[in-house]
Amino acid sequence: MPQQRRTRPAAEPLSARLARGAAVAGSLALLPLTAACGGGGGEAAEDRPSAGTSTVSAQQAGVVAPAKVEVIAGLTGCTATIRVQAEELREGSCHTAAGDYLITTFPEDRLLEVWLDSASSYRGTYLVGTRWVVSGQPKTLKAFRPKLGGDIVRLTGPAGPSVP
Repeated sequence: MPQQRRTRPAAEPLSARLARGAAVAGSLALLPLTAACGGGGGEAAEDRPSAGTSTVSAQQAGVVAPAKVEVIAGLTGCTATIRVQAEELREGSCHTAAGDYLITTFPEDRLLEVWLDSASSYRGTYLVGTRWVVSGQPKTLKAFRPKLGGDIVRLTGPAGPSVP
């Protein structure tokens, strides 16, 4: 019986690795801009909890979406179009009647933290879960929170995030 010879896959050229890294960095820099546009308005009074009202988070209620773009998209009624697929993150875009939004997932908690630090420069409101972020209009994020869990976080710049 003839022996089969194993060959090593060719190493990825440095230029390809650098190009992929630049694409990921560019995505990280531009993604918050897409979510922040038009989101500068204040919350409507009916969207704010009134004094004495208790708000239960979806996590407290036991609702938590897994960190997979396709699953989160399905829970929001969308079939995501994958825009970025890299080791550091996956990003999908959704266009539904609820609005346009982006879903970004991360393989590690620290990568989510790096993304949030970068996004804080652009400000904006995000629905943040365990290793995932949904970027969109605040009204859309509020509608998704009971389905996905997570916390609605308003990034206010270099001072850090605030929870509305």
